[in-house]
Parts: sequence; structure tokens; C-alpha cells
Amino acid sequence: MSKIAILTDTSATMPKSLMAQHNIHTVPHNIQWGEDSYLDSVNLQTSDFYERLAKDPVIPTTAQITMPTFMEAYEKLAVDHDAILVILISSGISGTIQGAQSAAAEFDKVPVEIIDSESTTGGLALVTLAAAEAVENGATLEEAAAVARKVAENLHVYFVVDTLKYLHRGGRIGGASRYLGTMLSIKPILTMAHKIDAVDRARGKKKAMKQLVSIVADKVQGQSVRAAIFHANVPETAVSVLNLCKEAMQIEQDITLELSPVIGTHVGAGTVGIACYPISCLD
Repeated sequence: MSKIAILTDTSATMPKSLMAQHNIHTVPHNIQWGEDSYLDSVNLQTSDFYERLAKDPVIPTTAQITMPTFMEAYEKLAVDHDAILVILISSGISGTIQGAQSAAAEFDKVPVEIIDSESTTGGLALVTLAAAEAVENGATLEEAAAVARKVAENLHVYFVVDTLKYLHRGGRIGGASRYLGTMLSIKPILTMAHKIDAVDRARGKKKAMKQLVSIVADKVQGQSVRAAIFHANVPETAVSVLNLCKEAMQIEQDITLELSPVIGTHVGAGTVGIACYPISCLD
């Protein structure tokens, strides 16, 4: 039986323990903060990032992962794997997949399959975990890739941000949608399906969280789901949202993720979201 490596990027925001458990490997995004250059979750950790973000008037920027970085990762993984399945942040919000594809085109030591998750953070984590578990259960490269695509096609990803200024500044959302969040206490509710779009708004954080859960529950229509709750430095809010989800939906499995610096740069502290997919999509 072939040994398949699962490779994703750090926007999946999975804790190291979870990645180690499922033999998931990552490549880090690049972050520029003033004169300082960092690798996401390598020499810029989540706790340090949010502490500095709250104080520093300079807003960091990010850059896509380059072809040489992917080539280096492929070389390392090929030493003790027979194939590599790469699952990445949506091409609708990042050009990272282009670097992966360019590297794969020149790499001939083992087969490399690349999947566009059409998502990021919790959505990307769920797609990656499903593929990793398929590999653990004996799936071939093609079978694991099919699982990843099926989960990506059935994802529901919605989130609430405190402000749209980070998304707007980074070009991740249209200019008109910026004004959804300019009124006092209005919290924008957004979706991630290839790209980011505004879908609703609510006055105040508590109402926004209830509306967020209501939207997702309506989408899954009573189906049993696997869910990821993700947050930017607001763990208590994430717990509250998970509890609301458990009241409104049939959640068979759940994980909670704290957004790494590369995502926190674009959404800001206070963001909370839900990613999920119906388990039946893999039947």
C-alpha cells in the first residue's frame, strides 16, 4: 500500500497536535509587518500576533506561498512518501495554488495531486482532515482526492467580523460591502465559497452570533454535520457559538480553531465563524 502525504497551508489554522495525529504537513504563508518578515505560525505565533495587532498602528500584509517553497516541501515529503495530496486555500482569495501547480509541473519524483478547497480556515481544515482520514483508512491518492473534492463541494462557511476594514484593505471583499459594517454596532455576516461575500448583518454581537447559527442551520436542513468553529482571539465567544450550534444542529463531530496570523491579518480580532458539511455527502 502506498504512503500518501497530506500537505496544506497554514491558513487551515489547525493545531500542531491535530496535524501530528493525522500526519498532516503544512507550508507557511509569508507575513510582512512593517520592517519585519515572518512565516505564519513558524516565527510568528498566534498569541503574539493578536497582542501586537491590538497595539501596533501598522497593519501587516501577507504574500502567497511561492513555487520554491512548494518545491522544497515536495522534495522533503517524497523521501518517505509515494504520493502527495496538496489541499490549499481558495484560489478566489489567494494565488497560492499557482505556486503549488508550478512546482508540481516540474516535480517528477512522486505523483502530486492539488485540490482547491474553495475555502480557508475551518473549511480548509475540514477538507484536509477528511482526506487525511481517508488515507488512514487505506484510500488511494485518487480516492483521497475525491473525498477532498466532495467535502469542498458541500461546505458551508459563514462568519462574523467586528469590522470589514481588514478585508476591505486586503482586497478580499468588494468596496460596496464595506459599508455594511460602518453603522454603530452593526456586525456583518459573511460567507466563504470560493470568494468572500456579505450575506447579512445584525445589530450587536449577540444577535449576530444567533443569526450566524440560524443561517447555517437553515443551510444544513437537519442533516448530521461535521463542524469547525473558528475564532480570532475570542475563545469564549467560540464556545458560545458551538453551544448554539449544538442546540440548532445535529453535530456529530466538532473542532475549534484559533485563526492563525495569516487569516487574522485579513479579518481582525473578534471574528467568529462556522464551517461544516453534511456527513452524508461521503456516503
